[in-house]
Amino acid sequence: MNAITLRGATIHYDDFGPATGLPVLLIHGHPFNRTLWAPQARALTEAGYRVITPDLRGYGRSSVTPGQVFLSDFADDLAALLDHLGIERAVVGGVSMGGQITMEFHRRHPQRVHALVLSDTSAPAETDEGKEFRNRLAERLLTEGMGYAGEVIDKMLAAYNVDAMPDVAERVLSMMCATDPRGAAAALRGRAERPDYRDTLPAVREPVLILVGADDVYTPVADAEAIHRLVPQAALAVIEKAGHLPGTEQPERFNTALLDFLSTQVTAHA
Repeated sequence: MNAITLRGATIHYDDFGPATGLPVLLIHGHPFNRTLWAPQARALTEAGYRVITPDLRGYGRSSVTPGQVFLSDFADDLAALLDHLGIERAVVGGVSMGGQITMEFHRRHPQRVHALVLSDTSAPAETDEGKEFRNRLAERLLTEGMGYAGEVIDKMLAAYNVDAMPDVAERVLSMMCATDPRGAAAALRGRAERPDYRDTLPAVREPVLILVGADDVYTPVADAEAIHRLVPQAALAVIEKAGHLPGTEQPERFNTALLDFLSTQVTAHA
């Protein structure tokens, strides 16, 4: 693990694989950390890719910025991290909030993007009801801590996988409970103010892979299909027997789709 102070925050990150490999930057969702991508990091490095997995500010071992952190803050942090690593362009991918940060990264730094990977995410701006929910949850986390994780584990994972995959459920719960409530609350407040990415997705000209768990209740298949219709060069992969975190629930299926996309749509045309 490595650490760098940039833009007023200390960001911890892993940098796996050969320095000469095609860089793949993977962005975790809320309220997780970089280890969410461990199955993908292993598969990608074995295939010769360079994989960068950061802890976003406020998550994992990275420092906390209390108050409000916008998706644009996360995106600019990641651009600064790529600068530090000497990486001009990368495949950029994320899950859930990480997928929205990926879309924000492309909106702000399109010249840095080689391809996009969007997993279990949605493009529209937050609704008024959603803003109220996220701000209310932020206050709750600051008051009560991250104990709410147990209430939502059967939505983070497909409910049937909570029982069928106890080790996976425990790993996900542990990540959630270890998150600093101040960092989680700041991100919730910022995410509530996100822009509508349906305005910018049609302009994407890079290859795009959209993945979604077949039984995702947070961002269902319909959300992925909506993104797919907007993006000119997009592939859609529905991961069976998975919920909101298919890369964790069904890593082999997820990795097969990801590696196929990279080899046929990205590396072959690099």
